[in-house]
Amino acid sequence: MRGRKPKPTALKVLQGNPGKRPVNRNEPKPTPTAPLCPTWLSAEGKAEWRRVVPELDRIGMLTKVDRAALATYCEAWATFMSAQRLVHEHGLVLLKYKDLETLDGTKIYVTVAKNPAAQMARDAAGLIRQFSAEFGLTPSARTRIDLPEPDEGTDPMANIFS
Repeated sequence: MRGRKPKPTALKVLQGNPGKRPVNRNEPKPTPTAPLCPTWLSAEGKAEWRRVVPELDRIGMLTKVDRAALATYCEAWATFMSAQRLVHEHGLVLLKYKDLETLDGTKIYVTVAKNPAAQMARDAAGLIRQFSAEFGLTPSARTRIDLPEPDEGTDPMANIFS
């Protein structure tokens, strides 16, 4: 499919449907409830899950079917953190030492190589950025969300399809 991917109806509603385009009345509407944290997530992934899920659930952005996308986001975060720790420990470049025996003694040659952890961190950061936008986890994504006042009800999607 060409062009920009369609925005989920939930986000359109939260943003006040700024483009005033028709809302898809036949869009599947899973029950808004937070999915359970997968047991296979790494410790860092579980920590990120516990950090973001309560807020996403509070604003009605999560359903059980979002579990895989959210788990991918959390594991990307865990990968990013692990790679960043390696970069902090070893630096952006790695030095490889080679000893070369010569007639007048040993000479050391140094080869400089990029730390592969830096590329892993960049790759994970790209995934984090993509999934953050999907769930409204970035400052720019949040500026487009217009939450209803507390007295208007808890489910911003409740009156769309009625």
